[in-house]
Amino acid sequence: MIRSRLLPWEYAVRNLFRRPLRTALTLLGLTLVIVLVFGVAGFIRGLDRTLAVSGDPLVGVVFSLGMGENLEYSSVPMRTGDLVAASVGGIDERYGRKCVSPELYLGTQVTPHGDDEPKMGLVRGVLPAVLSVRQRVQILAGAWPKSGEVIVGRLAAAKLGATRAQLAIGQSIAFEGRAWKISGVFAADGAAIESELWCRLDELQRAMKRQDLSVVLVRLQNRDNFANLDLFCKERLDLELQAARETDYYSGLQKDYGPVRWLAWLVVALVSGAGAFAGLNTLYGAVLGRTSELAMLQTIGFARRAIAVSLMQEGVLLAAAASLLATSIAIAALNGASVRFTMGAFDLRVDPTTVLIGCGVGIAIGLFGAILPAVRVLKMPVVDGLRAV
Repeated sequence: MIRSRLLPWEYAVRNLFRRPLRTALTLLGLTLVIVLVFGVAGFIRGLDRTLAVSGDPLVGVVFSLGMGENLEYSSVPMRTGDLVAASVGGIDERYGRKCVSPELYLGTQVTPHGDDEPKMGLVRGVLPAVLSVRQRVQILAGAWPKSGEVIVGRLAAAKLGATRAQLAIGQSIAFEGRAWKISGVFAADGAAIESELWCRLDELQRAMKRQDLSVVLVRLQNRDNFANLDLFCKERLDLELQAARETDYYSGLQKDYGPVRWLAWLVVALVSGAGAFAGLNTLYGAVLGRTSELAMLQTIGFARRAIAVSLMQEGVLLAAAASLLATSIAIAALNGASVRFTMGAFDLRVDPTTVLIGCGVGIAIGLFGAILPAVRVLKMPVVDGLRAV
């Protein structure tokens, strides 16, 4: 009589240790696949978080009409900051001064200390008023730049492909035909501006032989006051300005990077599929090598369903172990790793969502990788299975 009960749980566990070399190789292969999934998922999560935290709902951006998201090509008159401060109601104040930050922003060739070849970097000329507008900015070390100095973002080294030592406080860095001394390092809760170099606005204008600005940032008292800023830009036709909420600006960037995100998810799918086929091939070999054993289990009365469940238990156990190992590697090696990108640089994030994606892919590979070979072997007649070597 065929037994309806399942094989003991320990049977699946013991089988994993009966062939230690094959188990170890399968574990290694699954771990590598899951680590790759962690890397791609962490890339997507890091990019999404950087764009999400970069915008402030109380900050408005004034820039040239028709520039879209290309702020580095924007050009507005130098007096725009003063006009906005004097004409727009509802601007926040700090220490009796309007929270208005005129800025000159550009991508330019930057040569870190010790390098012969310049790299493309992001430079922003600012006034101390920028700290009243960008209130997330914190100086981690050093001091605010004086004449001939720059303060570098936490991720500026990653953007330039340089080492942290090359952008350490006291080192020199060259751009726009002159050398600058690094005075400090700042952070901004993971925002995109952490990839930039900041120097004094007037000095950058002299170095570039420009008297205009790229943007004017304004901190408002509340979100409704953005209408005042927008109305000012529309009324001053002579200045050819437009205004956007900073959150809307970065939301637009998220849409622009949509194809990149979809491509990354496609990579996750392809890596998962490749891992599934690799796991399937390995488990196929493992199961086919046990044909006579599985036939003997049927002979002594275990149902095919019970044997299939036992094989799936082995696959899931192995995949779970690989997922835990891959999670440990990802947290230790990938979480917080800096990635250079067109918009600057950002940190990979191995957060709970990333862990869920990686472990889910791993368990799915183990489960489905065991089902197909189990069906293949268990369809074989018992007599033929007993004769298999």
